[in-house]
Amino acid sequence: MLLAYERLLDVDYVAFLVFVAAAMGAFVIGTAFHEFSHAASALALGDRTAQAAGRVTLNPLAHLDPAGTVLLLLAGFGWGRPVPVNPSRLRGGMQASAMVSFAGPAANFVIAAIATLLLHLTPIPVRHPFDAGAYLGVDWSFVDYVGLLLSATVFFNVILGIFNLIPVAPLDGFKVALGILPRDLAMEYSRTERYGPGILLVLILVLPYMLGISVLGPVVRFISDILLGA
Repeated sequence: MLLAYERLLDVDYVAFLVFVAAAMGAFVIGTAFHEFSHAASALALGDRTAQAAGRVTLNPLAHLDPAGTVLLLLAGFGWGRPVPVNPSRLRGGMQASAMVSFAGPAANFVIAAIATLLLHLTPIPVRHPFDAGAYLGVDWSFVDYVGLLLSATVFFNVILGIFNLIPVAPLDGFKVALGILPRDLAMEYSRTERYGPGILLVLILVLPYMLGISVLGPVVRFISDILLGA
């Protein structure tokens, strides 16, 4: 994220701080609801592990991961602290585990939808979180700052939702896939779990930063632009 806004430092450091703060706020909101939804759905399906760990809460401090937060600040990409879930205590087996896993990304899409409605049904203006240069030298009101936060909330929640649904371990999409695939296919697919971190490393670091190929970027930008009316 800091890399994306680096050019603002030479022009307007206040704008730099404002845009970084909005992105961080959006990430905190998205992460809190994402992890809370995992914990709450697990509790609803019979597993109290997350409740015992104090994770059935919207308090962001219970869900933020230090490494994920630092990476967000540097590259605009991060994650929250995983919610502990005991699949053996869930009512419904693998399907229940898939529901718990899907609850997180689903919460992100709901938050993005709510923020979108607020932007389109109220006088609050859209202020795209990555078009900072367009607002240099413009006097902003409080409503403009609210618009920036809501716009960033749409963008970052779409990122969190889509990214976490990639069917690669340890992301939510992996367990969702195991829950919806036929039993035999699920057993075969589960064997790919050990390769997950390596695949993710290629997707989020090697392809975009070394080869200039963004796998999710165009999809996220397209969906966000539709929601933001860009």
